[in-house]
Amino acid sequence: MIYALIVGLLLFSVALYAMYKNNKQRRLANNLLALKSLRSQMNPHFIFNALNSVNSFIAQSDERAANRYLTEFSTLMRNVLNNSEQDFIPLATEIELLALYLKLEHSRFQDKFDYELHIDEQLQVSEFQIPPMLLQPYVENAVWHGLRYKKTKGKLSVIFKQIDSESMSITITDNGIGRQKSKHLKTQNQKKQQSKGMNNIKKRIQILNEMYRDKVAVSIRDHYEDQSGKKVVLLLKKD
Repeated sequence: MIYALIVGLLLFSVALYAMYKNNKQRRLANNLLALKSLRSQMNPHFIFNALNSVNSFIAQSDERAANRYLTEFSTLMRNVLNNSEQDFIPLATEIELLALYLKLEHSRFQDKFDYELHIDEQLQVSEFQIPPMLLQPYVENAVWHGLRYKKTKGKLSVIFKQIDSESMSITITDNGIGRQKSKHLKTQNQKKQQSKGMNNIKKRIQILNEMYRDKVAVSIRDHYEDQSGKKVVLLLKKD
């Protein structure tokens, strides 16, 4: 009787483990599909905004600037598409792509803002990996929804800093008009597009954290007491 009970408990435990493993694999498969879908949604949005910049140069009859922009844009897009199937890429690659993206945006809005990209000397860049195109939406938000509405020339800052041996921070700050004023100036369609882009990145981070044990954390707040500007802090852990 006791042996039968022990065997029964063992069989029950095996069945429970098999069910748990099956559910875990199914959840992983669903997460991978969701990530692929979210990444495919990001690229068209990014391309659309970049092509708007090309149209602006063409409208100004600045053929040389349009050609230069298209060349740099094609370089950026080739790298973005090459990385689009990866969950994580080297931090150095993301920094390189972000620098090119900032250069492109500044070439269009150079009368609206200046920028700095600072990498702490203590940061072990080669030791960290990051989801591709994680930073670009936050920088894009700062430019398109904060700095370009500013009456005087603004500033955008992106700082990469080592926290300890296992983690680092990425701080994106701007002195644009702020989230509240920006909402009042935008059309319903613009609000919808911004909300969609931010929800997309939130979902990506949520899924990646479920798969890789809380590797990325993000906080967003107003940079100044009068609710102008914005500060985004991303915390990134090693594997």
